[in-house]
Amino acid sequence: MTESRFFILLAFAIVLTVGTAAGVVPRSPDGTTVTSSLVGPVSAAAGVHVSEELKAKYRRPETIPAPPSNPLTPEKAELGKTLFFDPRLSRTGSVSCASCHQPGFDWGDGLKRGVGVTGVPLPRKTPTVLNAAWLSALMWDGRAGTLEQQAVLPITAEHEMGLELEEAVARVKAIEGYAPLFEAAYPGEGVRAETVLGALASFQRTLVSGEAPFDKWIDGDEAAISEAAKRGFLVFNEAGRCAKCHSSWRLTDDSFHDIGLESDDIGRGQFAPPSVVIMQHAFKTPTLRDFRLSGPYMHDGSMASLDEVIDHYEDGGKKRPSLSPEMQAVTLSAQERADLIAYLKTLQGPPLDVKMPRLP
Repeated sequence: MTESRFFILLAFAIVLTVGTAAGVVPRSPDGTTVTSSLVGPVSAAAGVHVSEELKAKYRRPETIPAPPSNPLTPEKAELGKTLFFDPRLSRTGSVSCASCHQPGFDWGDGLKRGVGVTGVPLPRKTPTVLNAAWLSALMWDGRAGTLEQQAVLPITAEHEMGLELEEAVARVKAIEGYAPLFEAAYPGEGVRAETVLGALASFQRTLVSGEAPFDKWIDGDEAAISEAAKRGFLVFNEAGRCAKCHSSWRLTDDSFHDIGLESDDIGRGQFAPPSVVIMQHAFKTPTLRDFRLSGPYMHDGSMASLDEVIDHYEDGGKKRPSLSPEMQAVTLSAQERADLIAYLKTLQGPPLDVKMPRLP
């Protein structure tokens, strides 16, 4: 090796070492991590450090919240589970709550758009009901404030279950086997709208994501997730800006944002004055717990793959007055994208042990 080439390589190694120590990972023009035969790969070989303060923001709660007007009990949850799986709450007797919120699809349906009793595709994708106990605004547009209020909406919607609430209650009341279940759950109150909806809400409150590898890591088990996933967690919180909306242990800020999708659906804007521009085309931030890696994604099911989703956020979405200020174009390298996906995979917990009930 010539003397001049030796000093060039030495200088290059010093640049890499100093840059890495400062937290900067050098990249070549194509975005890949730069390496040197003198210093080896500049990546996770030395481990990834994440502050306990940042981890604490994602720590799971210990209890399930419920309103004082409808305290959570095992009897209410059992009754609610039975109603949740009962297709007789639909006009045709063919669709239950569980038809769209299926255990095998992480309590969604895996479809681009939901389908109810009429067979007409619904305007929006079916959201999961996992971890709904913590929601303060439900449905994609937030038009329900509690699970009790939400329960009535799919039952009475024409293209979902298509049944008047009074008729649904009458059908349940006519089924003799329901009487002891209601008496156990709501002693002396009988079968009425409030107890039907309260029971459905109670069951949904018990649908809490199981402990995922991410949770174990948050609690101190460094071997629970890979170094790539740890790097992806930092991408999620920093370069990718994902945590601007997908925050807290449920990976949602429970707020509404226009993320710049090509859609005529104005979402939350339907319930806000036109002067509240920021709510036009805004939809609730979905949880990323038990994130399905196969899509479809977005409120309208318009994106089929994770790569398509990441491309959208890198682009920054459609520019319009209502576009969320959090929607700022980002640039991720191929390594950062791969690490981000590795992190998202750690949010998958075990399936819930919910057995289909025997209907009365």
